[in-house]
Amino acid sequence: MSLSDPIGDMLARIKNAQLRNHNKVLIPSSNFKAKIAEVLKLEGYIIDYKINDEKKPSIEINLKYNSGNPVINSIERVSKPGRRIFSSASSLPKINNGLGIAIVSTPQGVMTDVDARKKKLGGEIICKVF
Repeated sequence: MSLSDPIGDMLARIKNAQLRNHNKVLIPSSNFKAKIAEVLKLEGYIIDYKINDEKKPSIEINLKYNSGNPVINSIERVSKPGRRIFSSASSLPKINNGLGIAIVSTPQGVMTDVDARKKKLGGEIICKVF
């Protein structure tokens, strides 16, 4: 089966696993998904991730909880396959007055909105995490 939005599927799997208080979630692997997982790890939203290279490569994400509550309150897709959302460096959105992050795909790679503003890079806004 072919997915029309693999990034949306990844975000939905993370959201559903945290609603059910799972410690880990398995996601079909791609380089782009691994970079998104790296940003989530660096920002402290997940504990760690590991890429399993078997017949079907997958990413195993260890989810993070704070006193029983998920660290990720909301994670939602912004730019979708049917409607891409691009933004310049100056007009990148601040998520909840800087408490959350937007993950942006720039010409220099996947990074947070804060890093993109510092480097004066615009790009496609992948998702918002709070």
